Amino acid sequence: MTTILGDIFGDFRRLVLAALDDLAVAGALPPGLDAARVAVEPPRDPAHGDLATNAAMVLAGQAKQNPLQLAEKIAAALAGRELVSAGYRGGGFAAVVAKPGFINIRLEPAAWQAQLRGILETGPAYGDSTLGAGRRVNVEFVSANPTGPMHVGHGRGAVVGDALAALLQKAGFAVTREYYINDAGAQVDALARSVYFRYCEHVAGLPESSLLHSSGTQQAAPAAPEGFYPGEYLKETGRRLYERDGERWLDKPETVWLQRLRAFAVDEMMALIRDDLAALGLQFDRFSSERALVEDGAIERALSVLEGAGLIYTGVLEPPKGKLPDDWEPRPQLLFRATQFGDEVDRPLKKSDGSWTYFAADIAYHFDKYRRGGDTMIDVWGADHGGYVKRMQAAVQALTDAAARLDVKLTQLVNLFDAGQPVRMSKRAGTFVTLREVVDEVGKDVFRFIMLTRRNDQALDFDFAKVTEQSKDNPVFYVQYAHARASSVMRHAAEELAGQELSDAALADADLALLSDPAELALIRQLASWPRIVESAAEANEPHRVAFYLHEVAAQFHLLWTKGRDEAQLRFIISGDPDLTRARLALVRGVAIVVASGLAVFGVTPAEEM
Repeated sequence: MTTILGDIFGDFRRLVLAALDDLAVAGALPPGLDAARVAVEPPRDPAHGDLATNAAMVLAGQAKQNPLQLAEKIAAALAGRELVSAGYRGGGFAAVVAKPGFINIRLEPAAWQAQLRGILETGPAYGDSTLGAGRRVNVEFVSANPTGPMHVGHGRGAVVGDALAALLQKAGFAVTREYYINDAGAQVDALARSVYFRYCEHVAGLPESSLLHSSGTQQAAPAAPEGFYPGEYLKETGRRLYERDGERWLDKPETVWLQRLRAFAVDEMMALIRDDLAALGLQFDRFSSERALVEDGAIERALSVLEGAGLIYTGVLEPPKGKLPDDWEPRPQLLFRATQFGDEVDRPLKKSDGSWTYFAADIAYHFDKYRRGGDTMIDVWGADHGGYVKRMQAAVQALTDAAARLDVKLTQLVNLFDAGQPVRMSKRAGTFVTLREVVDEVGKDVFRFIMLTRRNDQALDFDFAKVTEQSKDNPVFYVQYAHARASSVMRHAAEELAGQELSDAALADADLALLSDPAELALIRQLASWPRIVESAAEANEPHRVAFYLHEVAAQFHLLWTKGRDEAQLRFIISGDPDLTRARLALVRGVAIVVASGLAVFGVTPAEEM
């Protein structure tokens, strides 16, 4: 856990590891202990100190020692050591052992004041980490079927995937953002037929349409096809098809127009989706086509690897538990031995009509990602795909001989409300509320932030009225107001201290030892946690941790603001005391830098005023 530009938690962890090494050399610990789980974090109760390490707790079993006694040894080995962090160098800390084996650390204020100086000197790069060491990660998200505009559920997956990608980049990984276009299969055929219906409907409504009888009465357009997509957006698609091709496809059999219109419809829908993505501020490095993979023989290549490993066979599956589906029949099928890799049953690779299953195509796609260098793959899916996770992870493990890893993040539903009343229907899509309608209503920044205020696997309530209200109960406003407040203080300071240099570099030279109030030091400790949050959230693939952290920073800053309103000596700008003012402005700028850094992970623009 090595950050580029200062992490007091990581720096102290290295001190703990050095103490463990010395204990091993002295024979007080067995050599070769696995210290990967040794952590240095803030204690649960701030009254216990500034830092805490679990070293004795996680190593006691390996060392075959009592954790409390081992903690005493480690605390003694830490005594007299020098902590080096963000320009601070000193032994100003005390280690106290607490049951059942924790070691709590209290640092002198100078160690924390140095962290603030490091934030100012580092700027927006504060929190950047070498954790990933340039390792490549493929993050695939959204991947909505190209059958219409994106809905709000897609939007949540889009935000989670994009924020996770940004978080991993900040932690030092080389990230590829990828969108998989599901442009092969029955749903695309249904889309093409729906477009054809809207096309004929449009032509039938034209005054000079050839769909008029010789008597001048209008001929009815074809009936809506099975699986028809009813959204209003397809009327526009049908009109554009007519503008491009005229009446070319009228009265032609489906075998003539289906393939051509399928490609046209997918292109049109992807144009809609790209517009939705752009409105949300999303950009992808790669769009991959399922149809292109299938036509290129990717399925055959991937399955040949599994076949060579003896993982494909022809067999008959047991009937599904519970009520049998009407179309189920015991028949020989081409199966993948998914049970060898932790799945509940082996999985079919071909349908009864001889065509490939969706699973076979997904195997090929993930094998293609692996061949492109995707040793670590993260897929963001809707919660309705939860039953698909184990089989896909089994396939990746089998295809790569466990050389690649697939992590799947499932996003739960978004429940839309307006002032507490459910919102379910869309004027444009007919059956769901489109992402674009929500973003146009509240703005991309509000939407993106709210989508990350819950774990991805928890349902999220989105109330139009609440997410736009200006109150502390609205997490978007609360965090953005912290940045806006900091910006406001700096603007006022520029007027009060006209002629004085207030750049970050100049403020880093302020006498930060003047920041001695417990509320000031508590806020600095929060700011100094940002590198640790980046690394821990990246390791867990959980960007929502950033939202929780930003809320805590905002709370500490607003608390200090309130204290300054009640106690004049704690205000940020003190007339007649330029040194104290500069020190407190350094703290204000530290808040602005860290909040802006966290919002950048979310793709949210920090507010300058509100």
